[in-house]
Amino acid sequence: MKKSLPPTYLLVALVAMGSLHVLWPIYRYWGFPLNMLGIAPVAFGGYLNVAADRQFKRHQTTVKPFEEASALITGFPFSVTRNPMYLGMTLLLLGVALWLGTVSPVAPVVGFAILMDLHFVRVEEDMLAERFGGEWERYRTEARRWL
Repeated sequence: MKKSLPPTYLLVALVAMGSLHVLWPIYRYWGFPLNMLGIAPVAFGGYLNVAADRQFKRHQTTVKPFEEASALITGFPFSVTRNPMYLGMTLLLLGVALWLGTVSPVAPVVGFAILMDLHFVRVEEDMLAERFGGEWERYRTEARRWL
């Protein structure tokens, strides 16, 4: 059975956010023009994903979770966060939640981040530790898991 990839979870979270906003908005904390503040995290999240993807291609290693990496990437944005793509997707969701301006869409953002950490990040980090040993341990002490 094929495992779902993070973009699938991102799409599910986006649909859940929109549904919660429409069906159960709880509390509107702001509207236009303040909701436009959501553009910044969406843009920065997208930038992190593109920058990380370029690094994967440059180092000719896989971007797919659970596949063995052929290189340990430590340059930007990996020098700032060990998981720029997961952080980028979470920021994108946060930006959408800010744009929607109600409380209920925040729940899928939190759920997405927790799910990525438990289902993907920790497994990938174990694989990197096994593959790269001391090099991974040095990198792990230099760059934070999320922020």
